[in-house]
Amino acid sequence: MTTFLFRASVAGLCFIAATSSVRADAVADFYKGKSLSLIAGFPPGGGYDTYVRILARHYGRFIPGQPLIVPSNMPGAGSLSAANQIYARAAPDGLTLAMFASSAAMEPLLGNKAARFDVTRFSWIGSMSNDVAFCGVWQGPGVPASFDEMLANETIFGGGAPAAITFQHPMVLKNVLGAKIRVISGYSGSRDIILAMQRGEVNGVCGLFTSSINAQFNDDVRSGRLKLVIQMGSKKSDAFGPVPSVFDYAKTDEDRAVLDVHFKQLLLGRPLAGPPGIPPERLNALRDALTATMKNPDFLSEAERAGLDIDPASAGEVEALLKRLAAFPPNVFRRAMQAIGR
Repeated sequence: MTTFLFRASVAGLCFIAATSSVRADAVADFYKGKSLSLIAGFPPGGGYDTYVRILARHYGRFIPGQPLIVPSNMPGAGSLSAANQIYARAAPDGLTLAMFASSAAMEPLLGNKAARFDVTRFSWIGSMSNDVAFCGVWQGPGVPASFDEMLANETIFGGGAPAAITFQHPMVLKNVLGAKIRVISGYSGSRDIILAMQRGEVNGVCGLFTSSINAQFNDDVRSGRLKLVIQMGSKKSDAFGPVPSVFDYAKTDEDRAVLDVHFKQLLLGRPLAGPPGIPPERLNALRDALTATMKNPDFLSEAERAGLDIDPASAGEVEALLKRLAAFPPNVFRRAMQAIGR
């Protein structure tokens, strides 16, 4: 009897191994000789574009069958266009993935009818960075140098589309924390806002990620020309000194929940997702490939040279966060919507 059970156990293990091998071979056979489209939801030259293009140079090596990774851009509505496109129009075959803003992912929960997707149904691959975002103010005569000063003195911020964090973050600072902020919206991307700030058209910009500051503004921050006045995210960073967190200024539990809706989403600092319904074996392969890429020395070396912050979150972590946020009561979402002018 013991011998029989041993042989049955060995046979079962062999069957499982053979089945796993067949699945891996099927994934490799599917991807071999194909191209995988990797879409950035913002214009060329910005932070999302840089992440996508560096990822594209390494990701394919870790996907069975080693498909060619083709990066491209689909800007529009703070990356909402890209999210809508892959959700509703991309084939669920595992050949189209996109990186869009965490703020765009939250749009359906904030009542935006233009967001035509259920954020919990995307095929989430993971996030390349569990990020922290800062708001910065370009220093000049009469311009506030701290968030406490912004509570008493008007500061003009440039903003993008309503779904972009460059618009939403200063609006939350104004409507939840009481900062005297005026937002001039309609800029096509963070690069245009930064140029406007440096020309004196606006005083500040939000949505500055750690990686963007390291890559583009380290000298400005160190010299004091660009003053980082507040930070937001699911964690706190001292990378640029003791910059206060938005959560330091929350007065009530409901305030904190509203800030959670807008800022804990930054776990999705650089999220990667596909349309709903990607076959499970391909989805698992894409997730495993992203995990392997995030640990690869060649990728990490190139990311470091480009000033990118790599602090990945798994697909499971992303899905758990989105489900938790989606479960907040209606009054929290009403206030969260009001905070961004809706």
